[in-house]
Amino acid sequence: MIWNEEYETLPREEIRVLQLSRLQAIIERVYTLVPYYRAKMDEVGVKPSHIKALQNIRLLPFTTKEDLRKNYPFGLFTVPMDQVVRVHASSGTTGQPTVVGYTKRDIRTWAELMARTLTAAGARKGDIIHNAYGYGLFTGGLGAHYGAENLGATVVPISGGNSKRQITIMRDFGSTVLLSTPSYALNLADTMVEMGVDPKSLALHTGVFGAEPWSENMRLEIQKKLNIKAIDIYGLSEIIGPGVASECAAAQSGLHIFEDHFLPEIVHPETFEPLAPGEKGELVFTTLTKEAFPVIRYRTKDFSRLRYEPCVCGRTCVRMEKVTGRSDDMLIIRGVNVFPSQVEHVLVSIEGVEPHYMIVVDREGTLDTLEIQVEVSEHIFSDEVKQLETLGKKIRADIKDLLGVSCTVKLVEPKTIKRSEGKAQRVIDKRKI
Repeated sequence: MIWNEEYETLPREEIRVLQLSRLQAIIERVYTLVPYYRAKMDEVGVKPSHIKALQNIRLLPFTTKEDLRKNYPFGLFTVPMDQVVRVHASSGTTGQPTVVGYTKRDIRTWAELMARTLTAAGARKGDIIHNAYGYGLFTGGLGAHYGAENLGATVVPISGGNSKRQITIMRDFGSTVLLSTPSYALNLADTMVEMGVDPKSLALHTGVFGAEPWSENMRLEIQKKLNIKAIDIYGLSEIIGPGVASECAAAQSGLHIFEDHFLPEIVHPETFEPLAPGEKGELVFTTLTKEAFPVIRYRTKDFSRLRYEPCVCGRTCVRMEKVTGRSDDMLIIRGVNVFPSQVEHVLVSIEGVEPHYMIVVDREGTLDTLEIQVEVSEHIFSDEVKQLETLGKKIRADIKDLLGVSCTVKLVEPKTIKRSEGKAQRVIDKRKI
């Protein structure tokens, strides 16, 4: 099933014509209404009239999170505040928060995009959607909420935390679709075991997971532990929130980007030159329809690639590969680039290892050290020391084989690594760099 067949199945040439028209309009809008964008464009000698074809987008300067912070809180808005009906903001954990605004039309667009997302995932009118994304300034909770209501489903706005109560509500209300971060889904699975609740006794059939990178092996772990189909979605608050792209239940292979609203690019993460379809690089987005807070060539720092081959679901919009990491959570250890998702890929493929881990990076003298703390299952932890040593050696060898960097492995008891109720915190970097 497709929520909006008119736009989700447009022929490629018609998509490009629509995108160009909307791109030209949005560039004219920001140039006219946002002094900061006008100054950046004037600095490189670009005027709205120069955008005559989609490839001309490469003439425009990039927007970064730093640009958003420089204009905190409302400096990049294109409408007066009496037309802004809602604001959201990032957590600001790495600096000044980034603030985004929405007009009434933006909220309707967002609800439409999340209805598309949930429909692609397999949700339908009549589903009972258990929304465990965080509400508040974080875009996840309310973005998904409005989309589920637009779909015609029943929403349980439970947000995160209090996992035992979450399981009870799922069971008593007959929840059929779970929305959360993938790490919190595993937390819920562990809680079910503690409570003696068999996932097969619940009505859940689908999970829609986003807000953090997660591996294919983690998907398999979630599907097995919760007895559901696990669907990956993608969004970021600077662009609109969740609802930028979604996997379809028909293929679970790449996330369909809703190209009538967002223009994607892939660029080289160091030279920023455009890369060809199928090449992996940094994902860049331009919003085509946002009113209050349009963003031009926003560098997401997420690594992916674009695929244009047809999908069995019938959607014609380009697919982005599952995000494999971010340039700003990339660790450089003894000259080697390491992503937490790569470590996770190794760990969840090893029998006896639980999908809960911590990466600890430190420096001894001039040498970086890497320690992987990982939970092991109860029966292995209580087994003989020799088996634990064998497991530790395997993890070290597999990490070395995949990443090309040596590490120490610390096997810990089940439930000793702190659980996350939002985005998982996987890295402790003790280096003073």
